[in-house]
Amino acid sequence: MNKKTIIIAAMLFVGNSVVQAQTGNDTDKEITVKDQKGNDEVIEVPEAMSYDLDSLMNLYMSKTYLNDDNDCNMKDVNPVFEKDVYIDRLSRIPAIMEMPYNDVVQKFIDRYSGRLRHSVSYMLGASNFYMPIFEEALEAYGLPLELKYLPIIESALNPNAVSRVGATGLWQFMLATGKRYGLQVNTLVDERRDPIKSSYAAAHYLSDLYKIFGDWNLVIAAYNCGPSQINKAIHRSKGEKDYWKIYPYLPKETRGYVPAFIAANYIMTYYCEHNICPMTTRLPDKADTVMVSRNVHLQQIADVCNIDMEQLRALNPLYRKDIVPGATEKAYIRLPQTDVGKFIDLEDSVYNYKADILLGGKRAVVEVSEDNVSSTRSSSVKSRRSRSSRSRTSGAKTITIKSGMTLSEIAKKHGTTVTKLKKLNGIKGTSIRAGKKLRVR
Repeated sequence: MNKKTIIIAAMLFVGNSVVQAQTGNDTDKEITVKDQKGNDEVIEVPEAMSYDLDSLMNLYMSKTYLNDDNDCNMKDVNPVFEKDVYIDRLSRIPAIMEMPYNDVVQKFIDRYSGRLRHSVSYMLGASNFYMPIFEEALEAYGLPLELKYLPIIESALNPNAVSRVGATGLWQFMLATGKRYGLQVNTLVDERRDPIKSSYAAAHYLSDLYKIFGDWNLVIAAYNCGPSQINKAIHRSKGEKDYWKIYPYLPKETRGYVPAFIAANYIMTYYCEHNICPMTTRLPDKADTVMVSRNVHLQQIADVCNIDMEQLRALNPLYRKDIVPGATEKAYIRLPQTDVGKFIDLEDSVYNYKADILLGGKRAVVEVSEDNVSSTRSSSVKSRRSRSSRSRTSGAKTITIKSGMTLSEIAKKHGTTVTKLKKLNGIKGTSIRAGKKLRVR
């Protein structure tokens, strides 16, 4: 599978369904272990370990390109091994990160190899698309490649995963952290769902955390609960900087986070020994990118170019409302490679198709039909005259923003500056919306 195909596959793997946590009993969400004094201790499992497998299998890519391996002859039975076997296997994982064995790690290995074994089959199949992207991003920042299994416990390899607190995507970025690391998030766009961009943002974040803590277990814990929580735990443990020593002072979910990460590395390496068969993977159709400088709805493309809407959504996961805001700045759309030429030939027809209905307020120009009642037209004319009169009285001048216009272009045309335009209109960023009024003086 070449690099381009991997990228295409990763984009395709996103569908519109959002995986939610199962509503099962508390044993799905907790693990009971013995603390240092021999007492029962309840710790939370990472949220993704309670995701519904049926929802994962409802993703576009799962339905289209993953299948059960009917040639697998292994019995669907999880064998039991001695403690020394697990210790030996963990020691032989090719990693520079510490992979210790203890009772907590064992509990998570049992969870993955037991009740979650069919979810592991899914993740092994999905990993054929995602792991090369994760590895490339981690390599770019010089990070240990075993970190590629972090999304196993973050999202169960579902790009559409949304946690109960709003963390989104494969790497489960919170809104503020995502924006801090260059991921665009607004009403129409959410790059946390983009497998490639989010992977590089995650690698950058992990690199920064390592500069702070200098210990990979603390880095992984900080990725889960934030660096401030780790610093609090270090302070409460009188300056200890070993994960297992600050463990009692961590939030419940973070106590299980590092053990779950170790268990994920274990199960993705030794799945065969536990009779887990990976789902078979078929290569997706190739895709290509076109750039647009106008707003367009994916449904316009689907209907005019006769492309499956679910496939378009899967190829373009970052567009939250199916609207590509090309009028704000040039935007990319990924299309099946065989349909790129068709889109180019029919581009004008695509833009005009049901634009008023599908784009609504994002439409650049509102067309008034001859059937409009005269009273409405008269009212509109009076309104414009009234506004015009007020403008002349105050010396103000307004224009209607047209599709493709930019603040710099408008400023140059009307002999002013972008700074003055933004101040005059109360604009904070650089985005302007077609069809809206803009004061130019």
